[in-house]
Amino acid sequence: MTTIPVPHSLRAALFPKSTALTNGALAIAGVAFLALMAQIALPIPGSPVPVTGQTLGALLIGASYGRVLGASTFALYLGIGIAGAPIFSNQGSGWAKFVGPTGGYLVGMFLATIALSFLASKKWDKKFHTAIASMIIGQVLIFTPGLLWLQHATGKDWGWTLNAGLTPFIFGEVLKIAIAASALPILWQVVDKRRS
Repeated sequence: MTTIPVPHSLRAALFPKSTALTNGALAIAGVAFLALMAQIALPIPGSPVPVTGQTLGALLIGASYGRVLGASTFALYLGIGIAGAPIFSNQGSGWAKFVGPTGGYLVGMFLATIALSFLASKKWDKKFHTAIASMIIGQVLIFTPGLLWLQHATGKDWGWTLNAGLTPFIFGEVLKIAIAASALPILWQVVDKRRS
């Protein structure tokens, strides 16, 4: 009797015969998705940090791509943006954008991608309650360096930093957690039915 190997990520379940070409195409698609999500940007009055769809993109890439491809995709996104492609929020790019007030959020998204891909390899993305927990962990990893970096870059006090870099985002981030934590288990159910 042949046993079907259990995939370690949603990407591995959808593309079981992974090749360099497949992974390259997925990385490019992931970078394009992150860039598109970054352009969904709403300015916050008095804050250098806009509300973007980018955090949702980082959560989904991290949870679905797997450890190596997820981290590689976000690293490629950062590299292309730092090199000058206008793919950060509001078509921003370059080293100055990366080290500016919002750079900590980019670093945090990279860390979240790594952590979520690890948690997904432990199947946290397959059940709603563990998917929510992993998304909350991802958000903490995004906002912790984001707020530390924002406070350091602006030199403002912590009250201003929290009002400019956290409070306006809470509703949107809760919505993103709900979207990601609902979508991933549903996708897994579809994939598992196809495989059985």
